[in-house]
Amino acid sequence: MARSKARVYTCCALLLLLVVISIIVIIAVTVRRTCPDGTFSKAAVAADSRKCSEIGRDMLQQGGSAVDGAIAALLCTSVMNPQSAGIGGGSIFTVMDSSGNVRIINSRETAPSKVDPDLLKSCTKTFKLISDSKWIGVPGEIRGYEKAHKLYGKLPWAALFEPTIKLAREGFPIPRVQGLFIPYIDKNQTRPLWEVYSDKNGNLLKTGDIIKFEKLADTLELIANNGADAFYTGKIAEDLVRDVQEAGGDVTLQDLASYNVSVTDPWVVPMGEYQMYIPPPPSGGALLTLVLNIMKGYQMNSAPQSVEQKTQFYHRYVEAFKFANGLKKHIRDPHFKSQKMTKNIVESSFANHIRTLISSNRTHNSQYYNLTPYMDSLGTTHVSVLGEDGSAVAVTSTINHIFGSKVYSSSTGIVLNNELSDFCGRVDNIFPGEQPPSSMAPAVLKSQSKMLVIGASGGSMITTGLVSTLVNHLWFGKNLKEAIKTPVLFVDSENAVKFEPKFDNGVIKALEALGHNQKPADRFYNVVNAVEKKEGRIWAASDHRKLGEAAGY
Repeated sequence: MARSKARVYTCCALLLLLVVISIIVIIAVTVRRTCPDGTFSKAAVAADSRKCSEIGRDMLQQGGSAVDGAIAALLCTSVMNPQSAGIGGGSIFTVMDSSGNVRIINSRETAPSKVDPDLLKSCTKTFKLISDSKWIGVPGEIRGYEKAHKLYGKLPWAALFEPTIKLAREGFPIPRVQGLFIPYIDKNQTRPLWEVYSDKNGNLLKTGDIIKFEKLADTLELIANNGADAFYTGKIAEDLVRDVQEAGGDVTLQDLASYNVSVTDPWVVPMGEYQMYIPPPPSGGALLTLVLNIMKGYQMNSAPQSVEQKTQFYHRYVEAFKFANGLKKHIRDPHFKSQKMTKNIVESSFANHIRTLISSNRTHNSQYYNLTPYMDSLGTTHVSVLGEDGSAVAVTSTINHIFGSKVYSSSTGIVLNNELSDFCGRVDNIFPGEQPPSSMAPAVLKSQSKMLVIGASGGSMITTGLVSTLVNHLWFGKNLKEAIKTPVLFVDSENAVKFEPKFDNGVIKALEALGHNQKPADRFYNVVNAVEKKEGRIWAASDHRKLGEAAGY
């Protein structure tokens, strides 16, 4: 009798367990079906292109870390958007591990040891003379990957390179964004790069044509198999330096061999319910913080509705950016200039002071903002990654202008940066080994229950894109995708205001009436990619301006 009852109890328990399991499965399936588009349950990657987001995501699914996913996505970008970034450039990582600790890994390019002391005399307010070998900085990209992987990587180093090597060697149709910039290549000025992008009849390739980067594939394979030293001290280094010097550049073998990555603590600033982690100078995180702090003081908790409200908001917004422009000369490599002034810039008290200088009904001349003319730069790429374990990476990488210096190393397949042009208008002299100032500001924002991983590309438009997205998302309540999509205004190096198409025409006219100088803009380069975790879900968005698309699972 006892045995019979035991069997009955056992059967009932098993039946109950099956019912519970069934309920859990049904709930999980239902939740998955009802999750909003663009959201994921475990992890996500937002890069400049769908393909690179997917490659980063695949690394996460294979057990890789957020850093593994970011490096793989960046390598992919070097062939999908080589006009923006690649291993001939440099990057800045903001990495938060699963316990919430944050480090900054800075592998931005440096001035060569034999940098021309008269280089700054060649600075210009146009881009015409900037694409030249004299502006090439010592590339730090691969050393940055190496350091990030040693600290946080889980997958084998070589595994991160495999998808991009395959793409580069086998070829793929030229994506639309890459295709838009191929006409920038001048046969007479940059023949080696022109040859890469021309067919057997001597015609430049266009969107949809098959492109291969076989020399770059060989270089990536050597680095994958032999580590970062293969780039900085081996045959790649010898070939790269020879090609650069033949083109008139100053980079030497010693410059490559002695390149060092810096690993530092982030600067941490309060931003509403969040703590915002940003890289210190020479990044642009301080100026991003300044503009946000100025606008935060106006206590706008919802989007302005009337033309009058919008005009007041954007007038103050433009003025904040003018003051930020005037302070750019203080953003310098901390190894070569004191950071006392820059530290002040991120303080709320400093923003409060600037706010008192903003007139409600007028603008001022350039001297009022203590403006220093500088070169507006563009290009760059950004990747945001959120891993299953809660770790996060925001990394911005660049070769600076479109196709950088336009110097192509035929021996290695590498496009070289023109990063030294970022010194123009901001410094009086360049020190060997100094990193140029930058607008790059990869950031991680964390509250008790939320996390936002964000960054942008677009040179001087980086701050524009990030401020617009953060204001519209955190303060005005737009979802991440809509916040990124919002039309922006850009205050250029001469304090002229440029408006993205579809910007409110009523506001444009009202700002003109207040005295703001306005100029037309042919193209806007601000591209924001972000991943956010809240309410148990992950939202990921890549900017439509570069036809990007995020991926996750």
